[in-house]
Amino acid sequence: PTRHVALDCEMVGTGYEGEDSMLARCSLVNRFGHVLYDKYVAPQEWVTDFRTRFSGIRVHDVRSEKAEEFSVVQKEVSDLLKGRVLVGHALHNDLKVLLLDHPKKLTRDTAKYPPFKKYTGGRTPSLKKLAKAILDMDIQDGEHSSVEDAQVAMKIYAMHSKEWERAIRTGALKKNEI
Repeated sequence: PTRHVALDCEMVGTGYEGEDSMLARCSLVNRFGHVLYDKYVAPQEWVTDFRTRFSGIRVHDVRSEKAEEFSVVQKEVSDLLKGRVLVGHALHNDLKVLLLDHPKKLTRDTAKYPPFKKYTGGRTPSLKKLAKAILDMDIQDGEHSSVEDAQVAMKIYAMHSKEWERAIRTGALKKNEI
């Protein structure tokens, strides 16, 4: 792996009307977009909404021998993230379903980087909007792919990493904007 890795997770719904999120797939790519990790996760609870039209997750993905136990995925991902710069979009959602945290100073979240808010009139931009505005790429038309979303977040970060890192070094960004 490179010093920078990008993370994206797909979730399914649990609980009443699928309102709660549970990890179903976890993907990590390196600075060059190469897949370092991509595993489906066996559900720990009853899935009430697979959210397939967004998540791309189907019953056979998480209820087959290819689905890994949550504790194994959590440990493997934690080990891969240790000491690395974590890139992604709205990373708090991914880290929450993994029950992990990561040092703020080693986190680069494309949803929080202030210059990207110009594409949405000051609001938090979606990854789909950033991909179109910055990369002229259409993504998430229908089902999402955690690999593609991690690759896109990494590509966006890489294109802006010099200014981003300079803003961090000079203190131009607040901790919650990194």
